This record gives sequence, structure tokens and C-alpha cells, in this order.
Amino acid sequence: MATERAVDGTDSRLRLLPGYRKRLRKPVIQAIDHVVALVDGFPALLPASRDDHGAEPRLAALFASAEAMLDIFGRDAALADFLSSPDGAGCLCVTALLLAERRERNILGMDLVGDRVQKDVAQVTVSFSRHRLLDPGCSEAETRRQLKRRAFDHLLSLALTRIAGMRVEREDLKRQRDLLRRKLAALEGGGWGFDVPEGGQPDSATLATELDAVTEQLDTLGADEGVLRAHLEIVAELLGEAPSQIWADEITLYLDPMNSQRDARDPSARRIVLKELYNAQGRSAVLLPISVAPAELPQREDFVTAAQRYLY
Repeated sequence: MATERAVDGTDSRLRLLPGYRKRLRKPVIQAIDHVVALVDGFPALLPASRDDHGAEPRLAALFASAEAMLDIFGRDAALADFLSSPDGAGCLCVTALLLAERRERNILGMDLVGDRVQKDVAQVTVSFSRHRLLDPGCSEAETRRQLKRRAFDHLLSLALTRIAGMRVEREDLKRQRDLLRRKLAALEGGGWGFDVPEGGQPDSATLATELDAVTEQLDTLGADEGVLRAHLEIVAELLGEAPSQIWADEITLYLDPMNSQRDARDPSARRIVLKELYNAQGRSAVLLPISVAPAELPQREDFVTAAQRYLY
């Protein structure tokens, strides 16, 4: 099933190749093993209620206040869709993966130095934005199962990006090759007409050399009939490299109540240990499995009712 999902998620034409299942078997197993271990290594589920915000340093760092936290949860599209579905309608406690992007900024602010307030003190503040919930469910086991599938699908999206890049490169090279061929034919057929090209008129030897280089690059990418085989190799290689494509590392921050970084020995510093998710494209996000009580969420505004209130 995972092999067929890999094919559907990248290039369904791979099924035309004999032996595609055999080529993908080992990389698919390696990718599955990796995403299972990755998600199993996420932190334990953290309750995210109004009272928990004040008692849990991680929630206090990620959200300015309990009200802001619940408001963000209440406006989350994935959570709203789940709660309005048959599976989520009667769910008293929703589990999900919270993602947020971490940003560090150098500022000049006020600080207490000794017993005096000093201005223009260099500080590093940490902020979190673009909070979103992934794979809401009524049980932690179901949420983690969905997250494993999501991580596998993310690997497929990275493979698809490589395939698309190769396709663009091939088309660009084909255009270059055709242009060089036309230039070379024009030159050998009697010149470029009355206009002298900008930069002077190239000689046939130079054009032939350029044409050979472009043709060699095209041959490296594979002839048209070998494109599917090249795509299969991309999928196999990327799934086999899963640990270097998506991974998570632990980060430790020492933050004061204003989310400014402090020395670990500073009395105002809170030690906050978070997990951060990374991918090979350079993207990252802090992750935190949480549970949310729908009863605590603010009521979503009925926009039709609100519009009628303004119109009538």
C-alpha cells in the first residue's frame, strides 16, 4: 500500500515500468521505519487549557496569553472542520499536533542591570507565529497514526519537487538546444541577415561547442524514453534518504516572561525544552502534541448572521 501511495503521490506513470515495486520496496520500508520512529519520538501529549497556559512554560512561551491561545485554536480551520464532522461532533477532548514557526530577533530594550534600569541593552527576543493544528482526532493514537502518514506524504512531496525541477531543467535545455541548432543552421547557411547580433557574430565552432554541451546535459538527465526510469530513481533515492529529508531535534531555550533570552543562571529565566521539525528544503517549525477541550473554545462568529445584523 505504501508503494502504491508513493507512485500515486509522485508519478503514476511509474507503473508502466517493469519491476517498479521491487525497486521501491527497500526505500519504502526505510522511509516507513523512519517516519514511525520520528513521530513516536514526539513529546508526550500536553493538555492546553486556560489553566494549563499559566502552569506550563512551553504554552506560555508559544502564546502571549491563555485567551490568545484559545482564540487561535478557535480560528484553526483544521480543528473547525474536524469538530463539524461526524467523527468530531461528540468529541469532548481533541488531540492534534501544534506547529509554530520560531523567530529570533536582536533588539535594544530596557533591562535591570544591578539595581538600576538601563536603556538600549542588546537583547534577543524569541517569538512564535503561524500557529496551526494538524490531524485533529479524538485519540492520541489516531492522531499519531495520521501524522506518520503525513510525514510519509511529505517525503513524497519532496520527491515530486525534485521531479518537477528536473522536468523544468530538461525543457530549458531543450529550448537552448533548439535555439543553438537554428543559429548554427543560419550561420552555416549564409549568415544572420543584415543585422549584426549584439556582441558580434559568433563563429560556427563556438556554436557547435555550446550545442554539444547542452546536448550532453540533456543526455545526463535521460532521453525522453528514459524519463520514467529517472523519476523512479528520484523517488527511490529520496525515500532511502528519509532521515536526511525530514527530522526533529530538541532545542533548549532560557526565556524570561517577555520571551527574551537569558543566561541559564538568571533567576528570571524559564528553561523551555521544545522539539523542532526540519526538512531538507530549509523549513522548520516547533512541534507540540496537545489536547484541547472544545468546550473552552470561543464561539466562532456566524458571518451570515453578522452580515444581516449590519444590513438590516
